[in-house]
Amino acid sequence: MDFIKEEIEDMSDPEPSRVKHEDTEEQIDQMEVKEQRKELEEIKEEHHNFKTQGEKAKKLHTCSQCGKSFRQKGDLKRHMRIHTGEKPYTCTQCEKNFSLVSSLNKHLRVHSGEKQFNCDQCGKDFISSSDLKRHLKVHSDERPYVCSFCRKTFSWLYSFKHHQKTHEGVRDHVCCDCGKSFITTESLKRHQRIHTGERPYKCSYCDKSFTQSTHLKSHEQVHTRERLYCTQCDKSFRHSISFLRHMKTYHLLSQ
Repeated sequence: MDFIKEEIEDMSDPEPSRVKHEDTEEQIDQMEVKEQRKELEEIKEEHHNFKTQGEKAKKLHTCSQCGKSFRQKGDLKRHMRIHTGEKPYTCTQCEKNFSLVSSLNKHLRVHSGEKQFNCDQCGKDFISSSDLKRHLKVHSDERPYVCSFCRKTFSWLYSFKHHQKTHEGVRDHVCCDCGKSFITTESLKRHQRIHTGERPYKCSYCDKSFTQSTHLKSHEQVHTRERLYCTQCDKSFRHSISFLRHMKTYHLLSQ
């Protein structure tokens, strides 16, 4: 009987403690993985919170007038000029003021005649990249804006809006000196030079100066004998009077 008992004991699991130990180790490994995942999630959450706080900290500069926020104090300072009307940058040649130094630099090219932006399709030069971009629509024949009153088409939205006002009779820009009203702010500004005496456009060939850039272009043709090109469409003119008539008729020069 003792011999049978020994055999039965020998047939039982030889290493019950080892199996139990392995099960325990596997459970511990699983627990460690869970802990690591939990820790990783906590680190991610902390990083996200830190990033969010950092982004909020970057936008501490808020406009008290309109609530718009800026990351840099200098950006807020430039933005505030929209509300205050401050124009700290002055042209030394015509005393015209600007709110941004980039606007002044662009304006100075009017006096210097510098035209560093070239059209690769027709060779025409422009003062600014925005003028070149506007001109390129001439070559594309793209005129997506259609007047609902007369079906006239336009390449640029601002020209379309100004044209619509001619049908609606809206002249909401009024001169505070004489009470004359205009369709656009640009037309009002040009008109106000009559009262101020400002003549910002100076001829590069003689001492004459003009209130409007179109008048300057027309005058300089006397010196150069070149054809006058409209910057808003693809037309060109041999005579200045034809050019001015075109500008008044189609591009609201005097309205």
